[in-house]
Amino acid sequence: MNSTIRALSGALLATACAFAGTSHATVVITGTRVVFPAKAGEVTVRMSNQNTTPALIESWVDAGDEQSTPDKVNTPFLITPPLFRMEPNRDQSLRILFTHSDQPLPSDRESLFFLNVLEVPPKPNALQVQDKNYLQFAIRSRLKLFYRPDGLPGDPLKAPSQLTFKAGSNGANAELVVHNPTPYYVTVSHVTVTVAGAEHKVDTGMVAPLSDMHLAITDLNQKPATGSVIDYACINDFGADVVLKGSVAQ
Repeated sequence: MNSTIRALSGALLATACAFAGTSHATVVITGTRVVFPAKAGEVTVRMSNQNTTPALIESWVDAGDEQSTPDKVNTPFLITPPLFRMEPNRDQSLRILFTHSDQPLPSDRESLFFLNVLEVPPKPNALQVQDKNYLQFAIRSRLKLFYRPDGLPGDPLKAPSQLTFKAGSNGANAELVVHNPTPYYVTVSHVTVTVAGAEHKVDTGMVAPLSDMHLAITDLNQKPATGSVIDYACINDFGADVVLKGSVAQ
């Protein structure tokens, strides 16, 4: 990113709350996540401006810092175009390219990054705001980007069904310890556990590859017994919920 774009990036983010617009995004991004197969070298993300006015779009990839700005991120991805005007009722593609990494990414599991898309609507003219109070916003969308190395074992679409559950306790409440034996990230969007005929809601989250995740069980003090039924849903590569059943292991 050259110095001119860096300067514009800083200016956009520093004044994000001073720009005009509505409190909802009018630029719609196709999909809710981005899967980046290493062997592809690049992926394309489609966007559509569904408003009758243009918007200024800026995009970047961060490694997990929600407060990231385009001029400070250091990730192995390049986006083209990084900054552009999007005309009303038009589509636009973002190309995300893998460039290099100062530290090699793991080859035995996915790596997680985030795609940021900042939408800055146009400033209203004098007639539009005459005798009116108004507040202006820039809207940032942030999507998970999974970098998937070539040759990982197993089927990523079957990864949710391979999760296992054990009972645990964090002191105040019972919890489920979710184990992910696969090399893929799995996002758990819904969980309940049935104990003595009563369903108890469980926290949700994303479990990293080859890792555990601890989820608190709402209103349950004692650990659920072995064999207790678990109903859960996970989000697949296409952004759809996959509904599954499991049980508390010994």
